[in-house]
Amino acid sequence: ILKATNHFHPPISLGEGGFGLVYKGKLEGGQDIAVKRLSKESRQGLEELKNEVILISKLQHRNLVKLLGCCIQGDESMLIYQYLPNKSLDLILFDETKSRSLDWQKRFHIINGIARGLLYLHQDSPLRIIHRDLKASNILLDSEMNPKISDFGLARSFGGNETEAQTRRVVGTFGYMSPEYAVDGLFSVKSDVFSFGVLALEIVSGKKNRGFAHTDHRLNLLGHAWTLYQEGRLAELVDTFLNGEFEYAEVEKSIKVGLLCVQQNPEDRPKMSTVVWMLGKEGEIPEAKHPGFFTERQLVSGEAVASTNDVTITIPHPR
Repeated sequence: ILKATNHFHPPISLGEGGFGLVYKGKLEGGQDIAVKRLSKESRQGLEELKNEVILISKLQHRNLVKLLGCCIQGDESMLIYQYLPNKSLDLILFDETKSRSLDWQKRFHIINGIARGLLYLHQDSPLRIIHRDLKASNILLDSEMNPKISDFGLARSFGGNETEAQTRRVVGTFGYMSPEYAVDGLFSVKSDVFSFGVLALEIVSGKKNRGFAHTDHRLNLLGHAWTLYQEGRLAELVDTFLNGEFEYAEVEKSIKVGLLCVQQNPEDRPKMSTVVWMLGKEGEIPEAKHPGFFTERQLVSGEAVASTNDVTITIPHPR
């Protein structure tokens, strides 16, 4: 690994998270790799890294990132993945220049691929996996823009007929967490469904849910999409960089499915098997109910928007 990464030389760093840096490398056989290396200064990450090894080593799906190997010994802890040249979805989707390369066909392909990957995690994999941190930066793209769900450090596996659990330490990302998880620490497959719904709306619009701004109101992206849905103006949600070049039936389907996934009540949200079916079929989509975290910000003039993405919430319990 030292030889493959030129002794972790910084110029080939692919990015950085709370755990440390991710490096690009090349094995002797010519295969490109990505190496996630836990920083020695990091006070977090080792448990998440071990969790990822345990879970992802048992998973195989074309829409999940592939783990090639790992090293947890002494001061070194690292994971070795397949290298994906287009990096993460957020770096393209939310960049005014790069997003122009994402035509509607590619966006709809990405939405469908993420849905199939989640269906595998929730239903078809050897373990029932709840990802708990599904977001644009955790969707990696290969050379053909095929999406790969990555970063299973916060994921949880369920056995038997388990469908829900509660945690006192909520760790995730603002803008993607479901209400029941952020407020009460309850997570289930429906928590991932909520995150998928946010992602679908972000992919259609090219806008982030968190920090979303509009000249006519102060709603977040979910609120904006819901308003357009109620007023029959769904086409207005589509990224303007597409210049009107999209298949309206697929756009309508994607937005409606996204809104079904972000409904306030977890029981109202569809399973991922239903999501995949609705995205792939022609016909009527059920009516959505009010979304969760439908918020309207009251910003003071000149107020800065917080830049941090990660949140840890401790939920106190009486003795």
